[in-house]
Parts: sequence; C-alpha cells; structure tokens
Amino acid sequence: MTERERLLEKYSARVYKNRKDHIVQLEETLDPRSIAANTRAIPGVMTARGCCYAGCKGVVVGPLKDVAVITHGPVGCGFYSWGTRRNKAKPDEHTDKNFVPYCFSTDMQESDIVFGGEKKLEKAIEEAVALFHPTCIMICTTCPIGLIGDDVQAVARRTEEKYGIKAIGYSCEGYKGVSQSGGHHIANNGLMKYVIGTGDKQPKTKFSVNILGEYNIGGDGWEESRILKRCGIEVVNMFTGDASYESLKSAHLAGLNLVMCHRSINYIAEMMKTKYGVDWLKVNFIGVGATVKSLREVAKYFGDAELSARVEDVIADETAAVYDDVEYYKSRLTGKTAGIFSGGSRSHHYQTLLADFGMETVIAGYEFAHRDDYEGREIIPQIKEDADNKNIESITVEPDSEFYRTKYSPEEIVALKDGEYGIELDDYGGMFPEMDDGDVVVDDYNHFETDELIRLMKPDIFLSGIKDKYSIQKAGVSSRQIHSYDYSGPYAGFRGAVNFGRDLTMALYTNAWAFVTPPWKHEPMLEGRIGE
Repeated sequence: MTERERLLEKYSARVYKNRKDHIVQLEETLDPRSIAANTRAIPGVMTARGCCYAGCKGVVVGPLKDVAVITHGPVGCGFYSWGTRRNKAKPDEHTDKNFVPYCFSTDMQESDIVFGGEKKLEKAIEEAVALFHPTCIMICTTCPIGLIGDDVQAVARRTEEKYGIKAIGYSCEGYKGVSQSGGHHIANNGLMKYVIGTGDKQPKTKFSVNILGEYNIGGDGWEESRILKRCGIEVVNMFTGDASYESLKSAHLAGLNLVMCHRSINYIAEMMKTKYGVDWLKVNFIGVGATVKSLREVAKYFGDAELSARVEDVIADETAAVYDDVEYYKSRLTGKTAGIFSGGSRSHHYQTLLADFGMETVIAGYEFAHRDDYEGREIIPQIKEDADNKNIESITVEPDSEFYRTKYSPEEIVALKDGEYGIELDDYGGMFPEMDDGDVVVDDYNHFETDELIRLMKPDIFLSGIKDKYSIQKAGVSSRQIHSYDYSGPYAGFRGAVNFGRDLTMALYTNAWAFVTPPWKHEPMLEGRIGE
C-alpha cells in the first residue's frame, strides 16, 4: 500500500471522494501530470488556506508603501492581515511615505452592520488623508460588507472628487472564490484598470525589468535588486514589495517582466503582454543554481554580448563569495528530507534551494494553486470554470495604441523558447516535471494530512505556515515558517541561500522539540468517573 493510499484510507467515503484527486503520488499514477486544484475545501476540514480578502489586501496591495490601504470591516480582519508577512519597505528619496507598518481599519461594529458603513468609511478616509497625506487610497472589503452591500467603488469615486487623489475600491470579501487566489485576481484587475499605464517615467537604463510576484519578505526583493543592479539591469518595480503607487504607474515602460510568484501575479503578466507587448519570463531567484539560471536567461532575452559577459562576471564573483558557506551547510544537510507547503510557485522554488544543500523534497504542495501551477500552463485550455471561479471578474484588454511595442517577432520568440538554450518565456512548466517518483504532492493540505504525511514520509524538516508550525514541532519534527521566514531572511539570491542553510542547520541540529515527550503520551490528560 502506498503512502497516498494509507493517507486516504482514514477518510470517510464522502471526504475520500473529495480528497483523492487532490493527492498524487507520482510513481503510482498513470498520469502524474493531473491533480485537482482550485476547488472548495470541505467545510470543517482544517485547511491552511486564507480567504479572498487575505489574497487582495494581505498579499498584493498591502505592501504598497505610499498607499493607505483601509480594511472596511471588523477590526479583526485588518489586524490579522497587518504585519504578518514581513513585507519590508523604505521611503523613497523624494517622499517620507511608508505606511506598511500601519493598520487602517473602519472597525465596523454591530450597529454599523445594521445601518450601513459607508459614512464611517468616508470618515475614516477623511482622517487618513488629514493625518498621513497618502498618494493613494485603497479600500479592501471583508465579508460583512458584501452582505450589507456598501458600495465601496462609489465611495472611492467621491474620495477622488473630494481630495484629488487616486482611490480604488476592491470588493474582495473573504467568501469570494475558494481561497486567497481569488483576491490575487481581484487585486491584479484593479492595478491594471487604474494604475499601470497611467505614468510616463521612462527607465533610466538600457536594460530594465519589473519583478512580478516579489513581495520583499525579509528583504528578498532588495537582494534580487542588488544582484540585478550589479549586472547592469534596472529594476523599475517590484510587484508589490517596496513598491509605490507612483512607481507602478510607469511599470508598462519596463523592457521585461520577471515572474517570481506565478499564481499571485500571472494575470498582470498576461495582461501587460497583451496590452503593452511586454514579454514575461518565469524566473526563480531562490537557490544558487536557480539564480544563476535565471540571470543567464534574462541576459539571453536582451541579447546583448556585453550584458551577458557582465552577468557571467557577477555570477562568478557571487558564487565564489558564498562557496565556503554553502559547502559547509551542505555537509551538514546532505541526505536530509523535507516537506514544503508554500504559495504561488514558492514550493517549487524552494525545492531547488533544498537541492543546493543536498536535501530531497519528499512532500510538496500549495495552499491555493490552480492546476497550471502544478502541471504547467499548457493545460490551461483544459481547465473548466465552475460557479466559484465565475465570482471573480476576468477583464480583457486590447493593445494600447500609444504604448504597445514588441521586442521580438513571433518567430524570434519561438527561437528563444525552443533554441539550444531555450528560456521559459511567456510560459511556466509547473512543479511536477522537477519532482521524483515516489514524491507526494498535496493540494489544499490540512492538519490531518500534515500529521499523517509526517508519520508516513518522516521528513527531517517541514516548511509551511504559521497555522501548523507548532503542531509539527510538538510532533518532534523541525519546522520553519516559510511564509515570513520566522523573522529571518532574506532567502533569495546567493547571500540568501547562505541564510537559508544556516537557519535549516540550526533547526535540525538544535531541535528541542524532539527531546520533549508530550505528557499525553504517557499519562491521561482527562480523568473522570461515572456518576451514581
């Protein structure tokens, strides 16, 4: 019996029917490139997913530093999404605005739910403008707002008329869609409709890029920017780590989009390709080997011999600087196994970094992925929309008459993708192709499956989120919080790989939980007697 079968046999018939297609063991299926994803979690199952609001506010628009992002709803929703992802930001040279450390909320009470909250929202906006003078106001709604019908788009229009600043309302109530993925889509739509393409600030250098799906957790984006700058490549924007409303306005003028987190930002990558002709390249700056590969592909795209030579010089210098540290941590980590559940395409990314240290990923999956995140974009035409996904607006764009331009002809694009050193241009192959036979892939994992997979697969370390971190540790297995790096980082690039190796080594060799026997394993936690 395979590990997958042992995991599923514990379920009732109803739950088994739902979960069987979400769990794949790559050696025991005739078609390893097939998995169920982006469907509703079973009510009552302890899923690790977040909600639509979390995807919109907590992931995509929350890191914008010159924007007052107001949560319109109960204060708990705003507090939950405040400061949890460690999106780092610094004020720009020409402004002192950085609102990332703040939490803006309308703090809706019961009476506001009964009588409506638009007036309270407008009062909150008035206070935010008076106190902070933001460049832009963004309003993110939570579940009660969708139920009572507050028109946040109308409030946004009135805000623009009253204060003369940009205001955007996002109807991203938590219950929309099936996970935070719906919120990513809503946020992407809003940025394309109202922000990208409204500026005219040209890049300063010949080679310019946006890094899409980089939220600068623990300073990842700064490390990526440092490396690219050394190569002579200008980072116009990160979407949206350490970014601003002002900078995003001119994102369409960059020469190339680099996509890190595929799921949270591929909508913008595709729409910018259609509207402005900006190609996108799937990259991975997590891991030494992956960073080297991505830098070479960027250089190949721009097709400049001097740039390629400079990239090779930077690669040689950076790898030499970290070589001794990487080899030391590799000597401590080689042969260890890991389970990893992160978002976007990060579970895929971190497998390459683990491999740099001689570690094998035996369990992997995503919380909110779609099938193409696992299987590659070639299966997108086969994905059927259901009612849940139709709740999220899919906007269409046309080529812009003023700004649309292309660098390569369709024939040249094919040559870049399919040549001897083909690059992943306007495409993503997904996570499956780089996983081995016997590995278990789980979509929308839950607490029960986490416990069972640890028991069955016996990973040495488990990389996931805060919702299951401590239950994993109490099971005697080392755990690292990969969503916010347990207050460490950065983990991107060459220096980030060293930080990651250090943190894994500390976790594995000072695993205090492995030496603790929980009291419930040797004595009852509850005692009672039958009444007379």
